[in-house]
Amino acid sequence: MSQTNILLEAGTNEFEIIEFFIDEQAEGDVKPYRAYYGVNVAKVLEIIRLPTVTEMPHMPHPSIIGTFNLRSKVIPLIDLSLWLGKPMARTESTKVIVAEFNKVINAFMVSGVTRIHRKSWDEVEPPSGYTAKFAARNFTGVVKFEDHIVLLLDMEQIIWDLNPALAIRMDRTGRKDGIVDHKGYKTLVVDDSNSIRRLIATYLEKDGFSVEQDINGQNAWNRLLDWKRQAADQGTGMSHFVDLIVTDLEMPSMDGHTLCKRIKEDPVLKSIPVMLFSSLINHQLYHKGISVGADDQVTKPEIATLADRAKKLIEGDLEGIPKRVLTE
Repeated sequence: MSQTNILLEAGTNEFEIIEFFIDEQAEGDVKPYRAYYGVNVAKVLEIIRLPTVTEMPHMPHPSIIGTFNLRSKVIPLIDLSLWLGKPMARTESTKVIVAEFNKVINAFMVSGVTRIHRKSWDEVEPPSGYTAKFAARNFTGVVKFEDHIVLLLDMEQIIWDLNPALAIRMDRTGRKDGIVDHKGYKTLVVDDSNSIRRLIATYLEKDGFSVEQDINGQNAWNRLLDWKRQAADQGTGMSHFVDLIVTDLEMPSMDGHTLCKRIKEDPVLKSIPVMLFSSLINHQLYHKGISVGADDQVTKPEIATLADRAKKLIEGDLEGIPKRVLTE
Protein backbone atom coordinates (compact mmCIF):
# COMPACT_ATOMS: atom_id res chain seq x y z
CA MET A 1 0.00 0.00 0.00
CA SER A 2 1.44 3.40 -0.94
CA GLN A 3 2.35 5.81 1.83
CA THR A 4 0.18 8.92 1.92
CA ASN A 5 1.20 12.43 2.94
CA ILE A 6 -0.19 12.03 6.44
CA LEU A 7 2.44 9.41 7.13
CA LEU A 8 5.12 12.00 6.43
CA GLU A 9 3.73 14.48 8.93
CA ALA A 10 4.06 14.48 12.70
CA GLY A 11 2.45 16.34 15.54
CA THR A 12 -0.62 17.40 13.55
CA ASN A 13 -2.97 15.31 15.74
CA GLU A 14 -4.33 13.93 12.47
CA PHE A 15 -4.42 10.40 11.16
CA GLU A 16 -5.94 8.42 8.33
CA ILE A 17 -8.33 5.51 8.63
CA ILE A 18 -9.28 2.95 6.04
CA GLU A 19 -13.04 2.48 6.19
CA PHE A 20 -14.34 -1.01 5.46
CA PHE A 21 -17.62 -2.82 5.99
CA ILE A 22 -19.13 -6.18 6.83
CA ASP A 23 -22.46 -7.21 5.32
CA GLU A 24 -24.06 -9.53 7.84
CA GLN A 25 -25.75 -12.66 6.54
CA ALA A 26 -29.51 -12.33 6.18
CA GLU A 27 -32.26 -14.88 5.65
CA GLY A 28 -34.76 -14.79 2.80
CA ASP A 29 -35.33 -11.42 1.15
CA VAL A 30 -34.10 -9.42 4.11
CA LYS A 31 -31.44 -6.93 3.09
CA PRO A 32 -28.17 -7.60 4.92
CA TYR A 33 -27.18 -5.06 7.56
CA ARG A 34 -23.98 -3.20 6.68
CA ALA A 35 -21.74 -2.22 9.58
CA TYR A 36 -18.78 0.12 9.07
CA TYR A 37 -15.38 -0.20 10.70
CA GLY A 38 -12.00 1.48 10.41
CA VAL A 39 -8.32 0.91 11.05
CA ASN A 40 -5.34 3.24 11.07
CA VAL A 41 -3.67 3.42 7.65
CA ALA A 42 -0.31 3.15 9.39
CA LYS A 43 -1.05 -0.49 10.27
CA VAL A 44 -2.12 -1.55 6.75
CA LEU A 45 0.38 -3.01 4.29
CA GLU A 46 -2.06 -3.63 1.46
CA ILE A 47 -5.60 -4.59 0.48
CA ILE A 48 -6.06 -7.62 -1.76
CA ARG A 49 -8.77 -9.83 -3.19
CA LEU A 50 -9.63 -12.99 -1.31
CA PRO A 51 -6.74 -15.38 -2.06
CA THR A 52 -6.69 -19.15 -2.11
CA VAL A 53 -6.85 -20.17 1.53
CA THR A 54 -5.30 -23.33 2.94
CA GLU A 55 -7.24 -24.73 5.86
CA MET A 56 -5.10 -25.74 8.81
CA PRO A 57 -5.92 -28.20 11.60
CA HIS A 58 -6.04 -27.20 15.26
CA MET A 59 -6.57 -23.48 14.75
CA PRO A 60 -6.88 -21.67 18.12
CA HIS A 61 -10.19 -20.04 17.16
CA PRO A 62 -12.86 -20.66 14.46
CA SER A 63 -12.36 -17.13 13.10
CA ILE A 64 -8.85 -18.11 11.92
CA ILE A 65 -10.00 -19.82 8.73
CA GLY A 66 -6.56 -20.77 7.39
CA THR A 67 -3.43 -19.33 5.83
CA PHE A 68 -2.36 -18.03 2.44
CA ASN A 69 0.91 -17.30 0.72
CA LEU A 70 1.81 -13.69 -0.09
CA ARG A 71 5.19 -13.16 -1.69
CA SER A 72 6.71 -16.19 0.05
CA LYS A 73 5.21 -15.30 3.43
CA VAL A 74 2.61 -17.55 5.03
CA ILE A 75 -0.02 -15.29 6.60
CA PRO A 76 -2.94 -16.31 8.84
CA LEU A 77 -6.36 -15.13 7.66
CA ILE A 78 -8.95 -14.01 10.21
CA ASP A 79 -12.61 -13.84 9.26
CA LEU A 80 -13.41 -10.67 11.14
CA SER A 81 -17.15 -11.31 10.96
CA LEU A 82 -16.79 -14.62 12.81
CA TRP A 83 -14.71 -12.94 15.50
CA LEU A 84 -17.40 -10.31 15.96
CA GLY A 85 -20.16 -12.94 15.97
CA LYS A 86 -21.77 -11.41 12.86
CA PRO A 87 -21.14 -13.91 10.03
CA MET A 88 -21.02 -12.50 6.52
CA ALA A 89 -21.62 -14.02 3.10
CA ARG A 90 -18.55 -14.20 0.87
CA THR A 91 -18.92 -12.59 -2.54
CA GLU A 92 -16.68 -11.70 -5.46
CA SER A 93 -16.04 -8.34 -3.82
CA THR A 94 -14.73 -9.85 -0.55
CA LYS A 95 -11.48 -8.16 0.42
CA VAL A 96 -8.54 -8.96 2.68
CA ILE A 97 -6.74 -6.29 4.70
CA VAL A 98 -3.09 -7.23 5.31
CA ALA A 99 -1.80 -5.50 8.42
CA GLU A 100 1.45 -5.31 10.36
CA PHE A 101 2.00 -4.18 13.94
CA ASN A 102 4.36 -5.33 16.68
CA LYS A 103 6.46 -6.77 13.83
CA VAL A 104 3.80 -9.41 13.07
CA ILE A 105 1.76 -9.69 9.85
CA ASN A 106 -1.87 -10.84 9.91
CA ALA A 107 -4.79 -10.54 7.48
CA PHE A 108 -8.46 -9.75 8.07
CA MET A 109 -11.27 -10.78 5.71
CA VAL A 110 -14.05 -8.19 5.25
CA SER A 111 -16.95 -7.66 2.86
CA GLY A 112 -15.42 -4.63 1.19
CA VAL A 113 -13.39 -1.43 1.53
CA THR A 114 -14.89 2.01 0.87
CA ARG A 115 -12.40 4.83 1.24
CA ILE A 116 -9.71 6.53 3.30
CA HIS A 117 -10.69 9.33 5.70
CA ARG A 118 -8.33 11.91 7.11
CA LYS A 119 -9.48 12.83 10.61
CA SER A 120 -8.28 14.55 13.75
CA TRP A 121 -7.93 12.54 16.94
CA ASP A 122 -10.19 15.05 18.71
CA GLU A 123 -13.00 13.79 16.44
CA VAL A 124 -12.65 10.28 17.84
CA GLU A 125 -15.03 9.50 20.69
CA PRO A 126 -14.61 6.64 23.14
CA PRO A 127 -17.30 3.95 22.82
CA SER A 128 -20.30 4.68 25.06
CA GLY A 129 -23.67 3.15 25.92
CA TYR A 130 -24.56 0.07 23.89
CA THR A 131 -21.51 0.58 21.70
CA ALA A 132 -19.25 0.43 24.75
CA LYS A 133 -20.76 -2.90 25.83
CA PHE A 134 -20.41 -4.35 22.33
CA ALA A 135 -16.95 -2.84 21.74
CA ALA A 136 -15.41 -3.68 25.10
CA ARG A 137 -12.41 -5.59 23.71
CA ASN A 138 -12.73 -5.05 19.97
CA PHE A 139 -12.72 -1.28 19.35
CA THR A 140 -10.90 1.79 20.56
CA GLY A 141 -13.16 4.61 19.38
CA VAL A 142 -16.06 5.86 17.30
CA VAL A 143 -15.99 8.30 14.38
CA LYS A 144 -19.34 9.82 13.45
CA PHE A 145 -20.35 10.80 9.92
CA GLU A 146 -23.64 12.30 8.70
CA ASP A 147 -25.13 9.00 7.56
CA HIS A 148 -23.21 6.34 9.50
CA ILE A 149 -20.71 5.68 12.26
CA VAL A 150 -17.35 3.94 12.00
CA LEU A 151 -16.00 1.80 14.83
CA LEU A 152 -12.19 1.83 15.03
CA LEU A 153 -10.97 -1.74 15.20
CA ASP A 154 -8.50 -2.75 17.90
CA MET A 155 -6.58 -5.22 15.74
CA GLU A 156 -3.89 -5.55 18.36
CA GLN A 157 -6.25 -6.72 21.10
CA ILE A 158 -7.94 -9.15 18.72
CA ILE A 159 -4.61 -10.74 17.77
CA TRP A 160 -3.63 -11.01 21.43
CA ASP A 161 -6.92 -12.68 22.28
CA LEU A 162 -6.52 -15.11 19.39
CA ASN A 163 -2.89 -15.85 20.13
CA PRO A 164 -1.91 -15.00 23.73
CA ALA A 165 1.69 -15.93 22.94
CA LEU A 166 1.95 -12.69 20.95
CA ALA A 167 0.70 -10.46 23.79
CA ILE A 168 3.10 -8.33 25.79
CA ARG A 169 3.78 -9.98 29.12
CA MET A 170 5.57 -9.33 32.38
CA ASP A 171 8.67 -11.05 31.06
CA ARG A 172 11.48 -10.16 33.42
CA THR A 173 14.10 -12.49 31.97
CA GLY A 174 17.58 -11.45 32.98
CA ARG A 175 16.47 -9.18 35.84
CA LYS A 176 17.42 -9.87 39.44
CA ASP A 177 14.24 -9.99 41.49
CA GLY A 178 14.29 -7.93 44.63
CA ILE A 179 16.90 -5.45 43.42
CA VAL A 180 15.30 -2.01 42.95
CA ASP A 181 17.61 0.81 41.88
CA HIS A 182 15.32 3.28 40.15
CA LYS A 183 14.89 5.59 43.16
CA GLY A 184 11.16 6.15 42.88
CA TYR A 185 11.44 8.03 39.61
CA LYS A 186 8.12 9.76 38.87
CA THR A 187 6.65 8.56 35.58
CA LEU A 188 3.47 9.54 33.73
CA VAL A 189 2.10 6.67 31.63
CA VAL A 190 -0.35 7.69 28.87
CA ASP A 191 -2.40 5.06 27.01
CA ASP A 192 -6.09 4.78 26.14
CA SER A 193 -6.06 1.00 26.71
CA ASN A 194 -6.78 0.29 30.36
CA SER A 195 -5.11 -3.12 30.22
CA ILE A 196 -1.91 -1.92 28.56
CA ARG A 197 -1.68 1.21 30.71
CA ARG A 198 -1.99 -0.85 33.88
CA LEU A 199 0.49 -3.40 32.58
CA ILE A 200 3.10 -0.70 31.96
CA ALA A 201 2.42 0.86 35.35
CA THR A 202 2.72 -2.47 37.15
CA TYR A 203 5.91 -3.29 35.30
CA LEU A 204 7.56 0.03 36.20
CA GLU A 205 6.31 -0.02 39.79
CA LYS A 206 7.93 -3.43 40.31
CA ASP A 207 11.19 -1.73 39.38
CA GLY A 208 10.71 1.07 41.90
CA PHE A 209 9.15 3.75 39.72
CA SER A 210 6.33 5.93 41.04
CA VAL A 211 3.63 5.96 38.35
CA GLU A 212 0.66 8.16 37.50
CA GLN A 213 -1.65 7.42 34.58
CA ASP A 214 -3.68 9.26 31.95
CA ILE A 215 -6.01 7.91 29.28
CA ASN A 216 -5.04 10.20 26.39
CA GLY A 217 -2.66 12.92 25.29
CA GLN A 218 -5.04 15.79 26.02
CA ASN A 219 -5.51 14.74 29.64
CA ALA A 220 -1.77 14.31 30.01
CA TRP A 221 -1.10 17.74 28.47
CA ASN A 222 -3.57 19.38 30.86
CA ARG A 223 -1.89 17.64 33.80
CA LEU A 224 1.55 18.82 32.64
CA LEU A 225 0.34 22.42 32.35
CA ASP A 226 -1.06 22.19 35.87
CA TRP A 227 2.25 20.84 37.17
CA LYS A 228 4.04 23.63 35.30
CA ARG A 229 1.92 26.26 37.08
CA GLN A 230 2.50 24.62 40.46
CA ALA A 231 6.25 24.47 39.83
CA ALA A 232 6.28 28.20 39.02
CA ASP A 233 4.21 29.05 42.11
CA GLN A 234 6.37 26.92 44.41
CA GLY A 235 9.69 27.84 42.83
CA THR A 236 10.55 24.19 42.10
CA GLY A 237 11.60 22.36 38.95
CA MET A 238 9.41 20.00 36.92
CA SER A 239 11.35 17.05 38.34
CA HIS A 240 9.43 17.68 41.56
CA PHE A 241 6.37 16.36 39.69
CA VAL A 242 7.59 14.14 36.86
CA ASP A 243 10.84 12.58 35.65
CA LEU A 244 9.63 10.75 32.55
CA ILE A 245 6.63 10.40 30.20
CA VAL A 246 5.80 7.09 28.52
CA THR A 247 3.09 7.50 25.89
CA ASP A 248 1.20 5.45 23.34
CA LEU A 249 0.65 6.91 19.86
CA GLU A 250 -2.97 6.14 18.90
CA MET A 251 -5.29 7.89 21.37
CA PRO A 252 -8.55 9.86 21.14
CA SER A 253 -8.42 13.66 21.69
CA MET A 254 -4.63 13.94 21.28
CA ASP A 255 -2.17 11.38 19.95
CA GLY A 256 1.28 10.64 21.32
CA HIS A 257 3.20 12.41 18.56
CA THR A 258 1.27 15.64 19.17
CA LEU A 259 1.77 15.35 22.93
CA CYS A 260 5.51 14.84 22.45
CA LYS A 261 5.77 17.77 20.02
CA ARG A 262 4.00 20.13 22.43
CA ILE A 263 6.25 19.05 25.28
CA LYS A 264 9.43 19.55 23.28
CA GLU A 265 8.29 22.98 22.01
CA ASP A 266 7.61 24.23 25.55
CA PRO A 267 10.65 25.99 27.10
CA VAL A 268 9.86 24.61 30.57
CA LEU A 269 8.64 21.11 29.72
CA LYS A 270 11.11 20.25 26.96
CA SER A 271 13.68 18.83 29.38
CA ILE A 272 11.31 16.02 30.43
CA PRO A 273 12.32 12.78 28.63
CA VAL A 274 9.55 11.35 26.45
CA MET A 275 9.44 7.69 25.48
CA LEU A 276 7.05 6.51 22.77
CA PHE A 277 5.73 3.01 23.45
CA SER A 278 3.58 1.64 20.64
CA SER A 279 2.89 -1.19 18.21
CA LEU A 280 3.21 1.38 15.39
CA ILE A 281 6.94 1.98 15.77
CA ASN A 282 8.40 0.45 12.63
CA HIS A 283 10.83 1.33 9.87
CA GLN A 284 8.36 3.57 8.05
CA LEU A 285 7.13 5.50 11.09
CA TYR A 286 10.20 5.66 13.32
CA HIS A 287 11.17 8.96 11.71
CA LYS A 288 7.96 10.58 12.94
CA GLY A 289 9.05 10.13 16.55
CA ILE A 290 12.42 11.63 15.75
CA SER A 291 10.82 14.66 14.08
CA VAL A 292 8.77 15.51 17.20
CA GLY A 293 11.77 15.15 19.51
CA ALA A 294 11.07 11.79 21.19
CA ASP A 295 13.97 10.74 23.40
CA ASP A 296 13.38 7.03 22.82
CA GLN A 297 10.95 4.75 20.99
CA VAL A 298 10.07 1.25 22.13
CA THR A 299 7.82 -1.31 20.47
CA LYS A 300 5.42 -3.17 22.74
CA PRO A 301 7.17 -6.55 22.42
CA GLU A 302 10.24 -4.85 23.92
CA ILE A 303 8.56 -4.17 27.28
CA ALA A 304 11.30 -6.17 29.04
CA THR A 305 13.71 -3.30 28.21
CA LEU A 306 11.34 -0.53 29.32
CA ALA A 307 12.54 0.03 32.90
CA ASP A 308 16.24 0.04 32.05
CA ARG A 309 15.78 2.35 29.07
CA ALA A 310 13.64 4.67 31.20
CA LYS A 311 16.31 4.81 33.92
CA LYS A 312 18.99 5.70 31.37
CA LEU A 313 16.84 8.48 29.92
CA ILE A 314 16.13 10.02 33.31
CA GLU A 315 19.77 9.89 34.34
CA GLY A 316 20.90 11.38 31.04
CA ASP A 317 22.76 8.25 29.99
CA LEU A 318 21.70 8.55 26.38
CA GLU A 319 24.83 6.74 25.22
CA GLY A 320 23.75 3.82 27.38
CA ILE A 321 20.61 3.33 25.31
CA PRO A 322 21.38 0.75 22.60
CA LYS A 323 21.03 1.98 19.05
CA ARG A 324 17.94 0.54 17.41
CA VAL A 325 18.31 -0.95 13.97
CA LEU A 326 15.02 -1.09 12.10
CA THR A 327 14.88 -3.13 8.94
CA GLU A 328 12.30 -3.41 6.20
